[in-house]
Amino acid sequence: MFYSQNENQLLAFGQRLGQKLKAQDVLVLTGDLGAGKTTLTKGIAKGLGITQMVKSPTYTIVREYEGRLPLYHLDVYRIGDDPDSIDLDDFLFGDGVTVIEWGELLDAALFDDYLTIQIDRLDEGRQLTFIPHGSRSQALAEEIDHD
Repeated sequence: MFYSQNENQLLAFGQRLGQKLKAQDVLVLTGDLGAGKTTLTKGIAKGLGITQMVKSPTYTIVREYEGRLPLYHLDVYRIGDDPDSIDLDDFLFGDGVTVIEWGELLDAALFDDYLTIQIDRLDEGRQLTFIPHGSRSQALAEEIDHD
């Protein structure tokens, strides 16, 4: 679990997380509108050495960025529970890191190993809860918790 008191702390946490990520890591970000999913992704991108401006892929479904590893940033809110409307295999089994906003709307069986990061708004800041699904995400969650 991680507590962020402001946007800068959330960005810094995302950057530390991005530095730990490996090819084929999948992060599913959940939380209400405005919880900080895209802000966290901006930090992750920075940790991956990405210098481009990261924008929410709400209307484009996916944005790709090049860094130490490619970052595939998906927002599946608009596709709901119809994952066949995009070819997820290109992003999940490639050479990059995949961050999926609203990923809880997809069938969890699509992924063998992924880390859910639940972002909850508090009166002051955000609380991030890590829910691993698989051995790699378990190791990543433990590494994050010890930072």
